[in-house]
Amino acid sequence: MGYNWNWGVLLQPVATGEGATYLGWILHGLLLTAALTLAAWLLALLVGTAFGILRAWPSRLCDAIGATYVSLFRNVPLIVQFFIWFFVVPEVLPTAIGDWIKSITPSTQVFVVSVLALGFFTGARICEQVRAGIAALPPGQLQAAQALGFRLPQTFRHILLPQCFRRILPPLTSEFLIISKNSAVASTIGLLELSGQARQLVDFTAQPYESFIVVTLAYIGLNIVILRLMEWIQRRIRLPGMMGA
Repeated sequence: MGYNWNWGVLLQPVATGEGATYLGWILHGLLLTAALTLAAWLLALLVGTAFGILRAWPSRLCDAIGATYVSLFRNVPLIVQFFIWFFVVPEVLPTAIGDWIKSITPSTQVFVVSVLALGFFTGARICEQVRAGIAALPPGQLQAAQALGFRLPQTFRHILLPQCFRRILPPLTSEFLIISKNSAVASTIGLLELSGQARQLVDFTAQPYESFIVVTLAYIGLNIVILRLMEWIQRRIRLPGMMGA
């Protein structure tokens, strides 16, 4: 097909003169993608759990608050949410806070924005998984806990949520993997994660096949690590007689 393959270009010094190789760019992007994925997933787990509890709380107001969050963040395209977090949110916040955000170094600012965008977007999905996991538990457990004198927060914390998380660990694993792929959207606001570094490498080397083959293998490797981590967690927390044991 006339394409000039040149794998050696990955080991060549970058044209910017910064003392790195093109492969070093890819590795830096991989580390940034891994950090972004982990941070966004932890935020999504925290936010999704909080709103999932609200959706399962025996209160119409709490359920309405949780449903509003889910409808807002799940129905707006992810790339639009990235632009809103990056361009709009600093402008609508109080002036002092907005100016402080704008004074942060650009690399830190785009990373934090990416974590927030991915975390709140995925949190809406985890919210529904937590709600469904709690709803799948026998209702008698809540009644038995109340009969034993447990307050409602104690019932959720000590009885319902531990069982819920064991049940929904497979879909939580899927969300972890999805975040690693959705992180590529962060390049639209200037974050040089894995896919952003690949496009930069193509611009400097004009070797697109080598660049994107290496990036594809890097994403596969990252997802394998995530799968093995979640399998280890599942083995550690499973209980005999429960789903997944």
